[in-house]
Amino acid sequence: MKLSQRMNELIRACFAGIWIESHEHLDALAELSAMCQEEDWRLAVWDIDQGLRQPSGTAIDVEVADPLAAVRAVSAMASADTPSLLVLPNFHRFIGSAEIVQAISRAVNEGKQHRTFVVILSPLVQLPVELEKLFIVVEHPLPDRDQLTQIATGIATEAGEMPVDRELEDVLDAAAGLSRYEAEGAFSLALVRDGRITPDSIWELKTQAVKKSGLLSLHRGGQNFDSLGGLGALKSFTRRALIHRGRSTTQPRPRGVMLLSPPGCGKSEFCKCVGNEVGRPVLTLDVGSLMGSLVGQSEERTRQALSIVDAMAPCVLMIDEVEKAFAGASGGGNDSGVSSRMFGTFLSWLNDHESDVFVVCTANDVAKLPPEFARAERFDGVFFVDLPGRTQKDEIWQLYVQRFGLDSSEPKPADDQWTGAEIKSCCRLAALLDVSLVRAAENVVPVAVTSAESVNHLRQWADGRCLSAETSGVYHALAKPKRRRAVSTKPSVN
Repeated sequence: MKLSQRMNELIRACFAGIWIESHEHLDALAELSAMCQEEDWRLAVWDIDQGLRQPSGTAIDVEVADPLAAVRAVSAMASADTPSLLVLPNFHRFIGSAEIVQAISRAVNEGKQHRTFVVILSPLVQLPVELEKLFIVVEHPLPDRDQLTQIATGIATEAGEMPVDRELEDVLDAAAGLSRYEAEGAFSLALVRDGRITPDSIWELKTQAVKKSGLLSLHRGGQNFDSLGGLGALKSFTRRALIHRGRSTTQPRPRGVMLLSPPGCGKSEFCKCVGNEVGRPVLTLDVGSLMGSLVGQSEERTRQALSIVDAMAPCVLMIDEVEKAFAGASGGGNDSGVSSRMFGTFLSWLNDHESDVFVVCTANDVAKLPPEFARAERFDGVFFVDLPGRTQKDEIWQLYVQRFGLDSSEPKPADDQWTGAEIKSCCRLAALLDVSLVRAAENVVPVAVTSAESVNHLRQWADGRCLSAETSGVYHALAKPKRRRAVSTKPSVN
């Protein structure tokens, strides 16, 4: 629903205190001004820079020098027949004063009788306890695809500048989540650089916009599934879930996958490759960056990060080593329950979000994960990524030997219990030190040796509980043959 439609309903219902959460004050004021002109309502705006004025910029002949006087001015706007709106942009900066809080409380309570409305425009919601029950919060939505198309059409006025069909869809995917001001700048930059609106320049500005939040990072590498050896069943599952769906709104939306494995088996590389494979940006959520020093700040940052993710849809959200990210969620930490509340917020979003976000979580230790995390309908599948088999290892050797410019005919070292990361390390060291692969392997100690107990425990847990990342169906661990006791050939001595 548009902001003007929502505001029209609230004003007719006589909600005298309205808080609009918006980063685009000029656009919000333009919508409110058009609404008031259409309904023949009175509208005034006050800010600390220009004082009291009409939306057109014309000053009102009333002396309003400070925020307290601005709040009191709303009573002078009262009319018996016409609703009157006083809009206060960025007024959250002044609500630390007891006098202003009291004046706003009085103005809102009297507004129901006099049909005067106090409207605060702010990029965040900071209501003191005294005003919580008096205000209703309205969100000014970011532009949808139709509005982004209108913005692009208004900028690309010459022939050939406006993309069409599939290229237009790619441009709108790139611009999703940008504000109107950011979208105008991105489209204009693309015109200056390329002579027409293309996604590349938009992605560059979008990466900066995500980085400014400090909560997420945007990955757009050039690698796809061809650069990742093995994981055949996982690749096929993901590709079918995302690519075959296309843009159909009738099919159910994919939710994501949970990847469990020992370190170095390709979980993080898969997350980076999946976005380019299916044509979606990959957002990485660092839960540590959500932590704040103030009470409630961590929970607020979590909600803010998830709202950015929703706005960036369609996209892929990656949370690496999720068991460490929410280590205190089970109540064993000493963070006063912050991790538990953040984890609860994330679980609720994971279960209820309607945006087209494909979530990929990775974990190395299932014992630290709450059981409710991986239940049905939070993920489409929980996959176990085991150490690669012989066929997968050969693919990985071929991949990295070619990438690091090594001789493919060179003999390979014994790679029993090696992961893909260890094969990559061996190839990189061979190229770095200019030695053979066999010599380079002397510097590699596989994780299956250094952490044999934890790897075996993880395999035993995943047996019959997870899907296999290599072959279709449920994962089953191969039973290790029992070691036979050595039989002595020496004669016994009585």
